[in-house]
Amino acid sequence: MNTLQTLVQRHKAGANNGIYAVCSAHPLVIEAAFSQALDDNSVLLIEATSNQVDQFGGYTGMTPIDFREFVLAKAEQFNFPTDNLILGGDHLGPNRWQHLLAEEAMLHADDLIAAYVAAGFKKIHLDCSMSCADDPIPLSDEIVANRAARLGAIAEKTAIATFGYSDLVYVIGTEVPVPGGAAETLNTIEVTSPQAAMKTIETHRCAFAAANIADCWTRVIGLVVQPGVEFDHTGVIDYCSEKANALSGVIDNFPHMVFEAHSTDYQTHAAYRQLVRDHFAILKVGPALTFAMREALFNLCDIEAEIIPKAHCSNLRERIEAQMCEAPQHWQKYYHGNEAEQRFSRCFSFSDRMRYYWPDSVINQAQETLFRNLSRVDIPLPLLSQYMPQQFQHLREGLITADPKALVLDIIRQVLRAYSQACTEKLIAEV
Repeated sequence: MNTLQTLVQRHKAGANNGIYAVCSAHPLVIEAAFSQALDDNSVLLIEATSNQVDQFGGYTGMTPIDFREFVLAKAEQFNFPTDNLILGGDHLGPNRWQHLLAEEAMLHADDLIAAYVAAGFKKIHLDCSMSCADDPIPLSDEIVANRAARLGAIAEKTAIATFGYSDLVYVIGTEVPVPGGAAETLNTIEVTSPQAAMKTIETHRCAFAAANIADCWTRVIGLVVQPGVEFDHTGVIDYCSEKANALSGVIDNFPHMVFEAHSTDYQTHAAYRQLVRDHFAILKVGPALTFAMREALFNLCDIEAEIIPKAHCSNLRERIEAQMCEAPQHWQKYYHGNEAEQRFSRCFSFSDRMRYYWPDSVINQAQETLFRNLSRVDIPLPLLSQYMPQQFQHLREGLITADPKALVLDIIRQVLRAYSQACTEKLIAEV
């Protein structure tokens, strides 16, 4: 039984525990996650999504083995015990190739799954919920489950061929929120019905048996459903436990499974605690982390503008805006409205399409200039209070330094602390 199975068993036994998954490839986010996990003395689950990382490089330029080496290098930098590190693959399926005919897209998905498993990723989200070019819309549960089982069989075969055994754990689910948040304004969202959740589980169980991988069914630890949480560009739909009460009870019938909740970014601290109590014991967080990082970096830009001569400023904000306008493919179909509204969204949208642009070398150089400029001076405390009030307080309490990178990491960790406290609530209460 691996670490995640043990965690699930503890939750099923009434421990009221959970785990959050850090879904990001940004170095500052990964560093903040390691720091938080070290302080918590906890397991750290880091997940790459199929658009970030694939066999062709994804938008980060990293293959699964590249991502693994990148994360392990960060673990070594922080002296983080690798036994407490779990790598997961999110939305693994034909997502990247929906424009292709289904069979061609699935062949790419076959290779994607094999690459993730061979690289040592242990938590695999089988997501075949999207329609390809020649598919009906929407797909039936049976088609989704059969494709997921096909990928599961490849994952098992790859694990055994590579490591001699398989201890992979799987997450399934057809009602998967859009990666990165909704593209349109939302006022409400429908919670998955208990009947739909039961049907998803049953169709996948049958598909696993038909694909001759029934023996790994007990390693399906998570079901993705819609608990009624989501965010769009400027708003957040908050979790309401009463609306999810009937759904919450479904998972009691399956001793090896909990719910996995996607798009939990920007929820309240109380909502995270209630989600875990309601058996949404795997909480995914992604855009909120890079959104917080962007806030921190832009606040530093404001400080920089006050104390550094303009000719020597990093111009980080201007560099990002220019790059997003020159290469609009990552945001154009998501951000609508007139020029001013699009500009606002590029900068401030909760969906944070800006995260696709941080790997750019020009933007990285500007960020390095920003850090270098502010590390050579003493940031005046009044400016820190003005633009980063919580970090000002943490500095005064001796919890952090005024190093610009430390300030950014602390703001990212504000997001992570909310998840950490929710996932270890009972332990904290007992202590």
